[in-house]
Amino acid sequence: MFHWLEKNPFLFAVGVFLTVAFAGVVSILPSFAQTSRPVIGTTPYSTLELAGRQVYIKNSCNACHSQLVRPFKAETDRYGHYSLSGEYAYDRPFLWGSKRTGPDLMRVGNYRTTEWHENHMMNPAAIVPNSIMPGYAWMFKNIADIDTAYAEQLTVAGVFGVPYNKPVPMADGSTKTIKMGKTVEDARALALAEAKLVAADMKNQDVKDMVKNGKIPEIVALIAYLNSLK
Repeated sequence: MFHWLEKNPFLFAVGVFLTVAFAGVVSILPSFAQTSRPVIGTTPYSTLELAGRQVYIKNSCNACHSQLVRPFKAETDRYGHYSLSGEYAYDRPFLWGSKRTGPDLMRVGNYRTTEWHENHMMNPAAIVPNSIMPGYAWMFKNIADIDTAYAEQLTVAGVFGVPYNKPVPMADGSTKTIKMGKTVEDARALALAEAKLVAADMKNQDVKDMVKNGKIPEIVALIAYLNSLK
């Protein structure tokens, strides 16, 4: 029946290609769609964490630190479990990175503390000998942009359906709800409440006083973001 096809190498090659391509699409796309869904325990970023992520991007932290643990023993031994696509479900943009001048930060929240980040960001070489990372003293004075973070929340919730104010399943069977304010004033109040928890574990009195007076330094927002990377 298909002798004519066997006698025409070009059409035969096209037929094989289309058959393999169709089979690949049928087998790969459903699996890709499943693995791209949020991993159990992955939650949206809070307003403060988003503000910290914006500080991270603004200061080009992703130029020296990747957020992608590859499935190699040398990496999983150092950084923890390799990255899963569903862990990036709420990342816009992705911060995978293509270079590691410094260590990968995908799971830094599992092994660094607020106080460690505070000291490290002020004077990296004092915490990590021979570090070439510069200090970021201005983050202890600059005020985080909570309003822009809230605008991003509104965008991703409305356009991409990010589940703010909805229970998200956690690995232990419980649920967690990340709140998003109905107004920018609500967002500022939520961010300040979270900032007070971060500042409580910090030593810098100026930072503590700023938060107490209703202002959120960039360093507090950045640490909140770094602590969320697990």
